[in-house]
Order: sequence, then C-alpha cells, then structure tokens
Amino acid sequence: MSLLSVQRLSAGYGHGDVLHEVAIEVAKGGVSVVLGANGAGKTTLLRAICGMVARRGSVLFDKRPVDRLPTEEIARLGVAHVPEGRGTFANLTTEENLRLGAYRHGRNQLEESYARVYQYFPRLAERRRQQAGTLSGGEQQMLAIARAVMSRPALILLDEPSFGLAPLIVEELYRIVRDINARERVGVLLVEQNAAIALDLADRVYLFEVGRVVLDGPPTQLRGDESLRRTYLGY
Repeated sequence: MSLLSVQRLSAGYGHGDVLHEVAIEVAKGGVSVVLGANGAGKTTLLRAICGMVARRGSVLFDKRPVDRLPTEEIARLGVAHVPEGRGTFANLTTEENLRLGAYRHGRNQLEESYARVYQYFPRLAERRRQQAGTLSGGEQQMLAIARAVMSRPALILLDEPSFGLAPLIVEELYRIVRDINARERVGVLLVEQNAAIALDLADRVYLFEVGRVVLDGPPTQLRGDESLRRTYLGY
C-alpha cells in the first residue's frame, strides 16, 4: 500500500521545468531511493513534494491529494523534510533545535519525545546543552534528522544525508535511519549519490537523468545489470 504516490509530476523554478512527468511511490513503512548525478532533479523532486516550487501533476499522501496544499500544511499532515545542508539553528542548543521539531505535539509529550529521540541518537543526548553550531558535521546531520523525527512523521524526505561526511559516520547515520524505519514504520524517500550504501536500505530504487525517471525497480535490478552497476555503483 502506498504512503506517497507521485504521478505525472513536473516542476521548476520559473525558467522551464526541471522535472518532467515523474512518477514515484513510497510504500507504507518502505524506503524508496532516488539516485542520479548532480543536476538530475533529485532535490527539486523533494521540494516539489513539499510544495516549495511550482509544480503540476498529482501528489497523494496517505491517499489524500496534497499537490495544492502549502508547505506548512503538508508538514502538519506528517511529512518531514531534511534538506541538503542540514539547516540547523547554529545559535540554539541541540535540545532547543529538537524542540522546534515537536510543534505538532503538546507540552506534556515533549519529554517523552526527547527520550525517544535520544534512544536513536545517544550522541545528541551528550550534546543536549551544546550550541548546534559547535557540533561536528556528522552530529549536525544527526540533529537535522532527529529534529524531523521529533515531529513523529509518517514520511521523512532525506536529501543527500551522507554529503561531506566520513564513511564511518555515514554508516552510523544509515544504521540509525534503518532502525527508525524498522521500529516506527516511518516511510523514507531518500535522495543520494552514495548509491552503494543507499541500496542496502532501499526496497525500491529510481534512477533520475535530466529530470526524468529512467529506471524504476527493486535494488536487485540495479545490482544485477552490469552496465547500470558500473555507471551508478562504480564496479
């Protein structure tokens, strides 16, 4: 059963479309991965789903049309967007950043939400009083994802979470995302260039080229095709 269904989605920034008739789906509790080179339209896809750019087409979230809703209403329905570049508030503490993610819930749920998120991100519990701007790059990425989890979303959109991070940090980050997906059945739409590690998480993969889907299927399809594997996985 689909949690997110995108059909015939075109989107751009006022000087022509970047996306062209795109169709993707994320199953309830599933993980869909979007791969492609820089400029393929991956970030625009996430922005279009959230209503951040001009768009045409159909976007259904939990069977409800959201393609005419503003960004803030889509977020209130349970879609959390973690953009590329992390977007933490540098002058606020770790815990203050997390509190911003709990806007959908009452004050009595706040401590419970902190405890739940710190189970996934124990390193952030150690840094709870520290200003976010003084955290390492990996810790800031963890904070960005943790803030999204604080809103108790049904779907998380992740844009290049591994960018600029050391391999060991990337492995830790993906282990946490896998745990959140498995324990809470949160759907994940993941945009990545690090194809090898992303495919280990995915149950469905979409390859983008110049704003179009050129391949759609299970990750075994990509791994099993030698030419695709060489192009996108490098071996």
